[in-house]
Amino acid sequence: MKDLTKNRWKFVIIPALIVAVGIIMYIVHGGFNFDVEFMGGVRMQVNMHTEFDNKEVADLIQENTVDTVNATVQKGSTNEIAVIKTPPVEDSVRQDIFNAIKDKYSLSDEDLVSVSSASASFGLEVQRKALMYTLLAIVCILIYIAIRFEWRSAVTAVIALAINVLVMAAVYTITNIPLNTTFIAAMLTVVGYSINNTIVIFDRIRENMKFRKKNESVSELVNRSIFETLGRTINSTITTLITIVLIYILGVSTIRDFALPLIVGIIAGAYTSIFIASTFWASWRESSMQAKAEAAAQRRSNKKN
Repeated sequence: MKDLTKNRWKFVIIPALIVAVGIIMYIVHGGFNFDVEFMGGVRMQVNMHTEFDNKEVADLIQENTVDTVNATVQKGSTNEIAVIKTPPVEDSVRQDIFNAIKDKYSLSDEDLVSVSSASASFGLEVQRKALMYTLLAIVCILIYIAIRFEWRSAVTAVIALAINVLVMAAVYTITNIPLNTTFIAAMLTVVGYSINNTIVIFDRIRENMKFRKKNESVSELVNRSIFETLGRTINSTITTLITIVLIYILGVSTIRDFALPLIVGIIAGAYTSIFIASTFWASWRESSMQAKAEAAAQRRSNKKN
């Protein structure tokens, strides 16, 4: 049986490399590609009645607006629906955008399906609440695991969750996917899925600790517990991924922007649950037990003297 706990630092290399690439791309792109919900702006949906090229529509908007608006164009619920996102603009500029598209693609006024806008202050408020509720969810998870298991389990589980979130954020910077409220939904989904896998492993560790074999170290026990739950973790991950991968393949671009980080996050969640959370807990627990044993031996030695 392979000793996973012994190689725990090696398992950190893969997520560390992904995060490092994400940081580099963050610098290259000048930060996250924030969507309307986070930065404020205008969102328009236009029925094009035909398939279209996103870049062609974006260039058309830039050429036909006075302030050369830098728009983001995506496909919506169908490949014939254009979702256009711009920074905050005046109503006249918004009308110029639609008129340019209407003339180019021979549309009518009824083809402007919807228009919504948000101020920059609203976007900042969404960012603040998203961060607050995410931190609240993590704190609740920390408390729950600390009560059900022990505080070391809670700390290592939250560290694993932090790695998952960083990997997902790196995917957003690498692919330059617009960062919006779907990111929060995907992140919280991954946090819940990942912590479930971690709890399954910790629960098996707790059961095995009650019937710990003679002369079996904590690392050996944790290693055994991981392999006993490995089949369940892999099977649940694969069955979940099948559905999400199909959504990614068959869905439109806006669905793919949600599904891709979710796929990466679920894989990262299973990875950290197996190779990071439990293995580092084992090392920490062994170090603590060794320190207590050495302190007890020192006290006995002092009494004899």
